[in-house]
Amino acid sequence: MSTPNGFPQHSGACVTQSTEGGAVQDLHAKKAGKAAKKEAGGNGVLTFEDPPSVGTSLNETLKLLPDELKANMKIKSVTPRPPRKPRLERAASLDEKSWRRWRRFRTSQESLTDPNETSSSNGSLQEASLSPPVRGRVSPCHRCCQQNSLHSSPDASEASPMGKSRGGTSDLGKRASEISSAFGGLLRGKAFAGGKPRLSQIMPARPLPPMELNVASHTLRTANRIDSDCMDYRHYSQHKFGRVSGSLSDTRLHGNGMVYDNCSTDSMKSTFSLLNPIRSKDVRSRSYLEGSLLANGALLGAEELSKYFPDRNIGIFVATWNMQGQKELPVNLDDFLLPTDPDYAQDMYVIGVQEGCPDRREWEIRLQETLGPHYVMLYSAAHGVLYMSVFIRRDLIWFCSEVEYATVTTRIVSQIKTKGALGICFTFFGTSFLFITSHFTSGDSKVNERKLDYNKTIQALTLPKNVPDTNPYRSSSSDVTTRFDEVFWFGDFNFRLNKDRETVDSILNQNPETDVSKLLVYDQLTSEMSRGSIFKGFQEADIHFRPSYKFDIGKDSYDTTSKQRTPSYTDRVVYRSRYRDDIHAVKYSSCPVIKTSDHRPVFALFRVKVRPGRDNIPLAAGQFDRDLYLIGIKRRITRELQKRQEQKDQKSSSVCSIS
Repeated sequence: MSTPNGFPQHSGACVTQSTEGGAVQDLHAKKAGKAAKKEAGGNGVLTFEDPPSVGTSLNETLKLLPDELKANMKIKSVTPRPPRKPRLERAASLDEKSWRRWRRFRTSQESLTDPNETSSSNGSLQEASLSPPVRGRVSPCHRCCQQNSLHSSPDASEASPMGKSRGGTSDLGKRASEISSAFGGLLRGKAFAGGKPRLSQIMPARPLPPMELNVASHTLRTANRIDSDCMDYRHYSQHKFGRVSGSLSDTRLHGNGMVYDNCSTDSMKSTFSLLNPIRSKDVRSRSYLEGSLLANGALLGAEELSKYFPDRNIGIFVATWNMQGQKELPVNLDDFLLPTDPDYAQDMYVIGVQEGCPDRREWEIRLQETLGPHYVMLYSAAHGVLYMSVFIRRDLIWFCSEVEYATVTTRIVSQIKTKGALGICFTFFGTSFLFITSHFTSGDSKVNERKLDYNKTIQALTLPKNVPDTNPYRSSSSDVTTRFDEVFWFGDFNFRLNKDRETVDSILNQNPETDVSKLLVYDQLTSEMSRGSIFKGFQEADIHFRPSYKFDIGKDSYDTTSKQRTPSYTDRVVYRSRYRDDIHAVKYSSCPVIKTSDHRPVFALFRVKVRPGRDNIPLAAGQFDRDLYLIGIKRRITRELQKRQEQKDQKSSSVCSIS
């Protein structure tokens, strides 16, 4: 026989079947108290003259019969107490109230289980009674009492005679609860000391209520930057806004109910932008383009420079290549522009070409395609078949001045522009740069003519034009290289090795790898620079690569024609700086895999120190070749898709043979 609540109902006289037993649960006691407040009669308190203590033995407690218990109880009348002020609580929904009742009911069940166990069961006492006790044996009557005190329903407590007459008061319910708690404590301490009951799992009558949306800690939320699986962000952003705007302030977020606490606000702000925040007072100040040095908030000042370059060093790739006027371009330029050592790409790429291909635009598109979407072409210039292209990371174009260029023709007939120089200059933050690519007079014995080409170039290049000199007191009107902080000069200088072909070949065969120091003893440029007759104040990194000239096209062998030209280091990169140790050469090498010309490309990697500057220079304002950028990126994507399709077709057409 079971009650409407689904719990078994036991018969037999038992103490806990009365009002005292029905009030074991806090839920039933509160119901009895609320009913008592509504009655007009006096209040009564149920007390013990000699309440059982915990130290009483279990056998003496169990011998206490219901009649003896009633004889030891008396009713005292007390002065009615004013009702307590209601405690202010947050309004709860029906689901939340049901959850609280179920939680109290489960807690009361757990109070009768072994304290060493962690779960509760509605049949725990019944199972525990099967195990042999230590000091005594529990009678069936008391076993029944224990179960009914746990499972008795509110209807059963209201149906008892004592519950109708006197047990409706709140104090009566409290005292009855204390009685049952005392019995429960004795039972836990005595009856179950010898064995541990095996508890069965209890299942809730209804599904558990959903947890609150905002449950993550502040550290966890800010560390994960509101991932896509964060419920409160996704739920409220979809229903409240539809689309989260990056211009929302904290006040608007709280006002619209999108977030509830500070940790939500912090993590939400991290998703809007990774850019450094800009304070309103910095925007209000007129320090931008004011011409002040190191001004707070200056575009080219120290604060902005430190954000992008904390060590104030920029990586620059400088390359030179004599293309011999070939129409055919290399299939892949990755080994040339993106060497595997070092691992990271550079911040700026400057490529100079002599005897360039007929289609200059195609060459620039190939450069953009190779460097990818992270770089834009800041500037490009040409002088006949001399080309120079400057690529820079797209994040850095805002810190460049206007770009200027100038050209010089070194041939007697100025209309023939195969020999000469091309210079491009600009200021990056507070450091001025000058890049010169040249093609000097060819010939093994024409050293003096090459020195004349150098002198004419430094005197005839009219740079800078509008961009102010960063240090005019150290400039010279007769030498363009003194008017800039950092100067890189690269090209086909045509200086040769003063040795016959057989001797050079024998040295190369003896040291096929990187030991070329014996060859450099006969190098014309090294000798002239040591005398100070050319490239005054310039330096060159140590050479550890084989001569870049002259090769048979498409082969790794040097000139096998009837002229038998001597291999030489004609293609070079030199540099100078106004300040000592501003330029540090990281790598200096050639690219032997590109074989479409009789010259091998030569490149150098540098780390260059950059200084903050003034905001009064003419800015390029983010100017770059947009059309070239779009064409290069489109071709890059198309080429990648074609490559994948070819790999897919190759896999599908492959045939496996078993021998």
